[in-house]
Amino acid sequence: MDQSYYTQFDELPLTLCATDIAAILNISRSKAYMLLRREDFPTLHIGKRMLTPKHRFIQWIEENTK
Repeated sequence: MDQSYYTQFDELPLTLCATDIAAILNISRSKAYMLLRREDFPTLHIGKRMLTPKHRFIQWIEENTK
């Protein structure tokens, strides 16, 4: 499924890459990589890949929404 068609959290894959995060948050891929490198962002490192688990991403959004 193309990332631009995500309309609900339950449609997201279990882990999100920078491209997914960029599409969801409507930011550039480079900004998504900046998020993935932040200490307070839930990043899972697998080799050179940086991913975030969907449930942790949703939690991060809820905690950072004022």
